[in-house]
Amino acid sequence: MARIPDAFLDDLLARTDIVALIGERIELKRAGREFHARCPFHDERTPSFTVSPTKQFYHCFGCAAHGTALKFLMEYERLEFLDAVEDLAQRAGLSVPRETHARHSQGFEELYAVLAAAGSFFASALGGEAKALAYINGRGIDASTQRAFGLGYAPDAWDALKNELGGDERRLRLLDRAGLVSRSDNGRVYDKFRDRLMFPIEDRRGRVIAFGGRVIAAGVEPKYLNSPETPLFHKGRELFGLHRARQAQVRLERLIVVEGYMDVVALAQSGITQAVATLGTAVTADQVELMFRSAQDVYFCFDGDRAGRAAAWRAVENTLPRMRDGRQAHFLFLPEGQDPDSIVRAEGATLFESRLRDATPLSQVFFDELARDVNTDSIEGRARLAERIKPMLEKVPDGAFRDLMHARANELTGMRPASAATRGAGAPPAAARAVARSGHAPTSLVRKAVAMLVQQPSLALAIEPPYRFAVLRQPGVELLAELIVHIRSHPDLHTGQLLDHWQGRDDHPILVKIASLELAATPETWGVEFLEALQKLDRQTLDQQIDDLLAEQSKRPLTATEGKTLWQALQERSRVDLASHQSG
Repeated sequence: MARIPDAFLDDLLARTDIVALIGERIELKRAGREFHARCPFHDERTPSFTVSPTKQFYHCFGCAAHGTALKFLMEYERLEFLDAVEDLAQRAGLSVPRETHARHSQGFEELYAVLAAAGSFFASALGGEAKALAYINGRGIDASTQRAFGLGYAPDAWDALKNELGGDERRLRLLDRAGLVSRSDNGRVYDKFRDRLMFPIEDRRGRVIAFGGRVIAAGVEPKYLNSPETPLFHKGRELFGLHRARQAQVRLERLIVVEGYMDVVALAQSGITQAVATLGTAVTADQVELMFRSAQDVYFCFDGDRAGRAAAWRAVENTLPRMRDGRQAHFLFLPEGQDPDSIVRAEGATLFESRLRDATPLSQVFFDELARDVNTDSIEGRARLAERIKPMLEKVPDGAFRDLMHARANELTGMRPASAATRGAGAPPAAARAVARSGHAPTSLVRKAVAMLVQQPSLALAIEPPYRFAVLRQPGVELLAELIVHIRSHPDLHTGQLLDHWQGRDDHPILVKIASLELAATPETWGVEFLEALQKLDRQTLDQQIDDLLAEQSKRPLTATEGKTLWQALQERSRVDLASHQSG
């Protein structure tokens, strides 16, 4: 992992509004000083996910997911550490320190650079290739759309790209690592893509990570050829066109999933900018989760033939386990021989939108497919259908959708509705969440001080060293003192950043739990209560010191120094008791 200065990360997180960041991705509702939502990291019916604008910290009382804006971006968007940092930095108008880039991920920047150069080469080659331009024009794709998607052409030669970008053996190895060239058994290096219309595949930050190539000449197989798996590209986890769909709309309300790259391009040109394509594979579980994290409604477009139905069923299988409440999936089956590209060119965007409105809900596709060859008029047929349905519904997350699916299954088969015991893990009971949320605020002075300090780190700035209580023999005292010292050396820390500094240590889970407690007092009074808690700890420290010296005195005469220390401790305790009495 690349090393980024702590000071930069602290500044970056201080400039990031975690509520705004998370609110762009999931629906948050204000509840007092915080915001609540259903957790995006596990399946639940009742919201247990909390975002605190004052702590700049999120926490789920159901699955214990927690962290800062940086961790949320990494977990939700599935970004690497540096990619998440760069996203936040761009949002905040900051530049990531240059030395970080030089060491990032063992030369990944070189891969991005060579893929970008290949994209430029293919785009330039398109302008001089009459048959490729004729093909594109014949498909009705205008020059503006060509540029927007970075369309290009791989020349009909074995070494065009190799000669352009190869240069030496090191460059050839880089091209190989990027998936742009192949090596024969005798060691010959040649271009992987030849005589194909080229589609750059971008990651969620808009960087080219791979290519898809479509044949131009009829009868050539395979029709589509994708880059192989590389350090940057994993086809089962990416979607063609997702970055551009997100650029077109701040918050996507839906995604339209199609099979071909040209479908995405044609739909975008017609004004339908929410289309994405799978990358030559059946819809994967990772892709489905990525879809739903981008939009609440997903429309799968497939051919109405046997192959299209088979692809749709695979999508159903991978979508069902991700159908949390609020998510919707529909299936649009097109006439045989038609695809979204041909449909939108023949009918226009308005009629295509009409087809989408009439799309079949996932639930109907599910039950229709399972009952396709079953006689539901007989007990035997309904039993067979029940056996098909049962294992698949067990994968559906707990919630209203699961309950309604069970109810429909009951109508079709006579199965009993699922009991609470069969509904899977789901969210913890409301009562358990309430206990976790209230958290039984800490009873010991040390825990109380730590809790207030973690939730409002600026309290430490009112405490000047030395810290008398640091020698007190009580659990948590060492942690309290260390927290104060650390905060005073980083005075602008908020809760999320403070917890990040403790990541990986044994104390971290304790601090996370404490950070999520709802303390009895209000933050406005914590300053007074925090100082009072430390004063009481100082009093206990004096008692400990006096008790230790008196115990020693019972064994032997005290030295002059020890006697003086005992006398001073007794006097100090009297002053503390008097001050406490007067303030009370």
